[in-house]
Formats: sequence, C-alpha cells, structure tokens
Amino acid sequence: MERLGPCPVPPEQRPLRQYEELRGSWFFAWPTADLAGLLRPLALSWLTVLPLTLLVASGSWVLRHQPARLVAAGAVAAIALPTLMLVRQWLGWTTIHQRLVSERVEYEESGWYDGQVWEKPLPWRQQDLLVAQHQVRPILQRLQQAIGLAATLMLAGASLCQAL
Repeated sequence: MERLGPCPVPPEQRPLRQYEELRGSWFFAWPTADLAGLLRPLALSWLTVLPLTLLVASGSWVLRHQPARLVAAGAVAAIALPTLMLVRQWLGWTTIHQRLVSERVEYEESGWYDGQVWEKPLPWRQQDLLVAQHQVRPILQRLQQAIGLAATLMLAGASLCQAL
C-alpha cells in the first residue's frame, strides 16, 4: 500500500470523521435509516408544541369563536418547529456532503485565524466520494422529502384556515 505523507488536518476536522460523528449524533441520526425514522421524532415534536400553539392561537378574539379555525391555525403554526429542525439537519448534512466531495480540506490548526487548505490524496478522495454518494446523498434526499412534506402540510393547513 502506498504510504501517504502525514496528514496535517486535525482528526476531528477530517470530513470522514465529521461524517461519522454526525451519523452517531442523536439528532442528526434521525434521517440515516429511512423516512419513517425521520418522521417519527418530527411528529413527536409537532405534538409536543401543538398545545402551546393552540394556547397562543386562542388569544385571538376571532379564532376563539371559531374552534375549527383555531385548531387548524394552531396545527399549522406547530409545523414551524419540525421545519426548523429539518433545516438544521439539512444544513449539517449539506456541509458534510460538500466537505466529502471537495478535493481540498479547509481546516484550522489552532484557532480561527490560521485557516489552512490541504489537498486530499487520491485514495482519500475516492473514499470520501463513495461515502458522499452512497451514504450522505440518500440522507439529503430523505430530508428533501420531509421538507417538501412539511411545506405541503403548511400550505394545505393555511388553505384550510382560509376555507373555514
């Protein structure tokens, strides 16, 4: 096997290691298995925040006298928390994907002021590309589906609020 020179990138800043850390994280692991594994905790977060959004919506004089509209408005507002969680996951996984497909690794040796760039050797680049294509890309696709579902639910709920 070809011996590579020492890698100057600190281990915790290497894209493959960052991928493993993200995948092992409680929050970012949600979309790694399947869409159902992602939707369960999002639905739970929606149910958790729903009473609060219903309470806030009940402060509206108009909605207080229209219970169906009040419930619809509260349900639509409660989708905001799962949507923000999805956006945070999207940003984290997109960053890892970009670092994996890049030919170079930007890193910090000791602080914010000493940014360096290191070109990945070919074997590292090939391994990172495989992980990006076969591991991270499906996660990003699941997140896209979930974000699309959240947007559809928000639009449908807003239309329902108008129709009631």
